[in-house]
Amino acid sequence: MNGYQVTFFTLQDQQHEGIPLHEWIERTAQELGVHGSTVIVAAAGRGHGGKLHSAHFFELADQPVETVLAMTAAQTDQLFARIQQAQVTVFYVKTVVEFGILGSPDTKVP
Repeated sequence: MNGYQVTFFTLQDQQHEGIPLHEWIERTAQELGVHGSTVIVAAAGRGHGGKLHSAHFFELADQPVETVLAMTAAQTDQLFARIQQAQVTVFYVKTVVEFGILGSPDTKVP
């Protein structure tokens, strides 16, 4: 299948509708038929404004979080429309990819 790998970059304390933004993105993508995502919590990262964001021993609010999804073009367009409709501000990277599942059709996919 052809589509996009989209990675959203957020912070641990960013919220929308009372939940962490990365969870909101995952739930919204799932509603659109995207069945898999990966959330990566990073030790540190530098934002596009040059500010260093990192997890501190007592405070994790500034910890960078990446949400990675593989989606069809239609799903990507729908997700981006929902994000804009919700007036969410989030940085992303969108890359053209081919994706699919290898192996036996009887093999359970996690």
